[in-house]
Amino acid sequence: MQRFIFLCFLFGTLLQKMHAQQAGLGSWNILNMKYTCNSHWSVFGEAQLRSLLFYDHFHYHEYKFGVQYRLHKQAALTLAGGSYQTYAEGGNFIVPKNNDEFRIWPQIQSSQSFGRLKLEQRYRMEFRFTSNGYRNRFRYRFGLIFPFGKELNDSRPLQFSFHNEIFFTDREPYFERNRVSCGLGWKLNDLTMLQVGYLHQFDYRINDEIGRDFLQVGFYYDLKRSK
Repeated sequence: MQRFIFLCFLFGTLLQKMHAQQAGLGSWNILNMKYTCNSHWSVFGEAQLRSLLFYDHFHYHEYKFGVQYRLHKQAALTLAGGSYQTYAEGGNFIVPKNNDEFRIWPQIQSSQSFGRLKLEQRYRMEFRFTSNGYRNRFRYRFGLIFPFGKELNDSRPLQFSFHNEIFFTDREPYFERNRVSCGLGWKLNDLTMLQVGYLHQFDYRINDEIGRDFLQVGFYYDLKRSK
């Protein structure tokens, strides 16, 4: 735990320096709950709350639910849907909204391990029913995860993660967004994990969300069915 606190302190110092050079550092908050039924099936729910300034000017919230089928240890299929609401800039939940959306998305995720280093790839297609009409979108995310720390019960308590995700559509100009993030995760126990990180989002000619820099805080809870 002391090592995690020290790493978070270093990470926070870096974020503070980045914040001093940017117009504002927003917040990106995640609560994810998952129920693992067996070795193949699981269900999950997730809520997100975002702000354009540091826990001020809240402009976005979402909630989604889904089901996942794990083909084997290194591949999984997901089907999910939810509500995605984006408000105007300038304050907390300013109306009229920039976007009021219901979204359905299938996803394929694969992973491969090289020693302790884990490589992840995620392919997602989104069917978007927005206040500005129906849209399609395609997303590809590449990620690296490296667990470290003293091993306990075949698991290491800390992990470093890096992800880069690109967003495309079937309409011009086709490229919509690039999202890059890195973070530190701490497994509190076998069921819960806390993650703190930095996310940068660049948007190209879209107005349903604003590209900025964010402090990302996530809490993940995985409840497994008793045997």
